[in-house]
Amino acid sequence: PWDLYDSVQRAKPKGGPGATAAGLKLYVRRVFISDDADELLPRYLSFLRGVVDSDSLPLNVNREMLQHHASLRTIKKKLVRKALDAIKKMADDEAACSGDSSSGDDDKEKPIGDACKAFGTFYKEFGRALKLGVLEDDNNRGRLAKLLRFHTSKSPKELTSLSGYVGRMKDGQKSIYWIAGMSQQEVAHSPFAEKLVAEGYEVMYLTDVLDEYVMQQLTEFEDFKFVNIAKEDVDMSPEAEGEDKAAAAKAKKEAAKALKETFKPLTGWWKEQLGSKVAGVKLSTRLSSTPCVVVASKWGQSANMERILKASAFGDQSKAAMMRGQRTLELNPDHPLIVGLKDKVVSDKDDAAAKDTAALLYETALLESGFESDDPKGFTQRMYELIKGKLGVTAELPGSSKQEEPAAAAAAEEDAAEDAAADDTDKQEL
Repeated sequence: PWDLYDSVQRAKPKGGPGATAAGLKLYVRRVFISDDADELLPRYLSFLRGVVDSDSLPLNVNREMLQHHASLRTIKKKLVRKALDAIKKMADDEAACSGDSSSGDDDKEKPIGDACKAFGTFYKEFGRALKLGVLEDDNNRGRLAKLLRFHTSKSPKELTSLSGYVGRMKDGQKSIYWIAGMSQQEVAHSPFAEKLVAEGYEVMYLTDVLDEYVMQQLTEFEDFKFVNIAKEDVDMSPEAEGEDKAAAAKAKKEAAKALKETFKPLTGWWKEQLGSKVAGVKLSTRLSSTPCVVVASKWGQSANMERILKASAFGDQSKAAMMRGQRTLELNPDHPLIVGLKDKVVSDKDDAAAKDTAALLYETALLESGFESDDPKGFTQRMYELIKGKLGVTAELPGSSKQEEPAAAAAAEEDAAEDAAADDTDKQEL
C-alpha cells in the first residue's frame, strides 16, 4: 500500500479523510467488539488484514478495559508468531524452488508456480516492514534476520539471504562484510570493496535507508560478526590453522612494522598538512588500485549515515556534527602515486608540488569515500591548475593565488600611499 509507512511517522486519523481500513477486527465468541484493534499487532505488521475471534475475553467490559486485558498480550504473541511462520513458509518455498533449501527434506514435494515467486513479491512490497521489525521487536529479531534479503558482490541481480551468504563464505573468514551507499552501482565500485572482491570475499550491498540502522541492531548472525568495511580496523586476513598460526601472525606483524617505518616520513608529514581534518594517516591493507581513502572511526558515523542525517528535514545539525567522529586517511603503500609522493617528501618537505598533490589526493579520496569536500573552492581551483598544466596553458587562471598576489601587493601599496598622504596632511595642519 502506498501509505503503509505513514503511520511510522505520524498517527493515522481514526475517521474522516485520510483514514484507512482497519487491520484486524476483534470478535469475542463471534460477537463483534472492535474494528480498530491496533494493539493486537506491532507496527511492522500493520499490513495484515483479518479477523480475530477469542473465547477468553469477557463480553461485559468496555473497550478501554479490554485494551489492558492480559489475554490480549497472549493473542498478540500468537499472531506475531503465526505471521512470521507464514512469511518463513514463503521464504522456504522460494529456497526449495531455487535448490538452496537447507531443510534436508528431499522427499518433500517442491512447490511450483506462484508459490516460488510469492516471497519475492512479498519482500518487494513489505521488505522495509521486516527491517522495521528488526529495529523494534527484540524478541523476534533473530527470526526476522533470517527473512532479510540483500544484493551482494556475488549476487548483484538476485536478492540473497544471510544464511546463503554464510554458506558461501571462504574458509577462515571471520566476519560478514557489508557496505552501505545510495545505490548499488556506487557501493559496487567503492574503493573499500575492491580488494575484498578481488580476493573472492563476498560483500553485501546495503542501499536502503533503513539498512544501516538495521546493522546497528544486528551485531552478529550465526556467530559471525557484521563488519562495515567503510570504517577503520577492518581485518581481512583469514585465520591460520595449527602451528602456522603464531608464525604467520609474527611474520605479518614484522612486515607491517617495517613498511610503517618506511612510510613514516610521509604519514607524519601528511598529518601535519591536514591538521585537525583527520585523526591520523596510516597505511591500508584494504586497497588495490586506489591510492588512498578516508575511513570513518569504528564508533563514528559512516559517510552514508552522515548523508542520511543531513537530508533529514528535522535533523539537528549540531548533534550530527558531534556524532560524526574522527576520520582517518589510509594510504595504499603499493600505489605509484603514494610511492612517488613519499620520495618527493623525503627529498624536500617544503616542495609546493608535493603539498598541492597531497591536498588534491586527500580531497579526491574524500569524495570517492562518500564524504563531502571540506573546501570545494580550493579543490576545484587545484583541478583547474592540473588541467591547465595538461593543456600547456601559460596564462594565469582567473582567481588563482598567483594572480591574486600582484593584485594584493598593488592594493597594499595603494593603502601605504594613502596613509603616507594622510600623515603629510596632518603634519601640515600642525
